Amino acid sequence: MTRTGDGAGERDLDGLPNVDEEGEAAPDIDPEPDIDVAGVDEAEDPATRTWFLTPSERGNPSSSIDRVPRDDGRGWVAGNQVRPVVHGAQYFRRLHEELDALKSGDRLYFTDWRGDRDEKLLEDGPTIGEMLTGLAKNGVEVRGLLWRSHSDSFAFSAQENQRLGTEINLAGGEVLLDQRVRRFGAHHQKLFVIRHRGEPDRDVAFVGGIDLCYSRRDDAEHHGDPQQAPMDQRYQGRAPWHDAALELRGPIVGDLLRTFIERWDDPTPLDRRTPYRMLIQRRAHMPRRPKKLPESFPDPQPSGRHAVQILRTYGAKRPRYPFAADGERSVARAYEKAFRQARSLIYFEDQYLWSKVVAAGIAEALRREPELRVIAVVPRYPDQNTPPNRLGQLDAIRTLKEAAPERFAVYDLENAEGVPIYVHAKVCVVDDVWMTCGSDNFNRRSWTNDSELTCAVLDPEHDPREPRQLGARKLPRELRLQLWAEHLGLGTDDPRLLDPASAFDLWAERAQAMDDWHAGGRTGERPGGHARVHRPEPIGRLTRLWATPVYRTVYDPDDRPRRLRSKIQF
Repeated sequence: MTRTGDGAGERDLDGLPNVDEEGEAAPDIDPEPDIDVAGVDEAEDPATRTWFLTPSERGNPSSSIDRVPRDDGRGWVAGNQVRPVVHGAQYFRRLHEELDALKSGDRLYFTDWRGDRDEKLLEDGPTIGEMLTGLAKNGVEVRGLLWRSHSDSFAFSAQENQRLGTEINLAGGEVLLDQRVRRFGAHHQKLFVIRHRGEPDRDVAFVGGIDLCYSRRDDAEHHGDPQQAPMDQRYQGRAPWHDAALELRGPIVGDLLRTFIERWDDPTPLDRRTPYRMLIQRRAHMPRRPKKLPESFPDPQPSGRHAVQILRTYGAKRPRYPFAADGERSVARAYEKAFRQARSLIYFEDQYLWSKVVAAGIAEALRREPELRVIAVVPRYPDQNTPPNRLGQLDAIRTLKEAAPERFAVYDLENAEGVPIYVHAKVCVVDDVWMTCGSDNFNRRSWTNDSELTCAVLDPEHDPREPRQLGARKLPRELRLQLWAEHLGLGTDDPRLLDPASAFDLWAERAQAMDDWHAGGRTGERPGGHARVHRPEPIGRLTRLWATPVYRTVYDPDDRPRRLRSKIQF
């Protein structure tokens, strides 16, 4: 692959340890070793064509993402260095380190679902607002896309996003309140792209599920963020929070910036809906159209071994997106393809696990592969505990249990004090080969309607530990081991975690021990780990009569073409 650029180099992550809020070293995936990136090419790993989408499979010829700057017919990029960042506190710390190193002439681009200007990046600050406005005042070009959002009176964040955007704009940056989505849809992408003038080897991007807002800054101890958003009262006022993101270096940074630019350059006016909205935009110092972005810096050169594919969701709206004339559903299509490859394990962490159509693809894999196990980790209670919120999950779980009751399990988590942990991470690992992390949830809304951004990753380095027959790769296996060790209260080197079949039984044993301890009055020593068997609250027959249409039209709309809505296809 040929890439233009004025600098090449490797990024050694030694010296960037994963630290907790007290500054102590925390368990994490090993930093990447020094890598010779000369001659990096995706063709060296045949798994890329097996697992990744081709441009035609993406199904969105309007986008530049598979065309620029490469013309090799591949819908992914090799030569990257990917590092999972687990927990919001660690993510905010890494974000602070990268932002704090920016200087005049550097550039920062970000998208977010919600941003609270007074949310602290570190325990002693600075806040999100202080950090971003300070950069804008000091000559860093700051451009942002925040979802305009629905009103706070509906438990959304219109006022918070407006305050953060206004503050940055008055400091010299440019943040747009973006409602260029389908009616009742949302911009849900979470992205940071950090560019350094004349030093592309230092460029970095962050993609994941962590917003710039209250509740996210929690760590492995799961005592919760001191700054809280309203939650179900059973989270006891300071909800423990589990989340994840990816830190990415290499040429994929250029493609992530192009994803931002496509949205930024959409010529649809930001305030076209109502005169009231036009007035609000003016009072908030928000432009009607964005200013032209400056010429981009050259893409970073290869800096690692990982192949990465960018996946998005865009609903088919009117007026059309110039970059997704008929929408894009590559998130859903990538999962479809991965589930067809699954042989031993599908593991995912998700905020919802709504939708029978999402579950149907996994159920089909369970019926096809007699050795396949599926483990899901979800919150014990939804963030808003209403019947429509629970309905889709109940139906999805029923679909999966009917397919293979002995090979599907769903769990939730609690901290050492017994307070439920809100699972907000959007992570999936299939066969320890293919992994994703991003903003999408396992529901129709995320896969067809809202805007979403996720990265799929393949590591060409095989993991030498048994079982090896399915070709386990180092990075996805290490991520799975890190997550399972934390959830089950074990060490990452515990050999029982390696084999999906035996580890599936280990999950059941550890969770049942915790359930029995609670049932016995919590006497004696508390079992290790966080896992509990997930038992969603049932919904009565009469409640289903009104909850079903509300769920289908408001909570989890289906924006697929009508010809697909009766099928398990996207």
